[in-house]
Amino acid sequence: MSHVVAVVFVAKPEHRAAFRRAIIENATASRTLEPGCRQFDVCENAEGSEIFLYEIYDDEAAFQAHRESAHYKRFSEAVEPWVADKRVLNYRRLSP
Repeated sequence: MSHVVAVVFVAKPEHRAAFRRAIIENATASRTLEPGCRQFDVCENAEGSEIFLYEIYDDEAAFQAHRESAHYKRFSEAVEPWVADKRVLNYRRLSP
């Protein structure tokens, strides 16, 4: 059963553009470099105030490998001061 992660970020207004670039770079690296990453979508609300991530991994171990990757650690460290709020939700994929 796949491991699904949903994350909602609220970036500080003055850092939104840099945050967008950083998250897209992180998502691209995850999809291309991590064999256990099946999907990593980056979405934005109409106002541009929230970024929503939808990630699917083979299993929880693949997600933990993602969190240990060099590109994730660089991303996480870089954006920490740019983020006003962050919510992380973990799920098990039931279908398909």
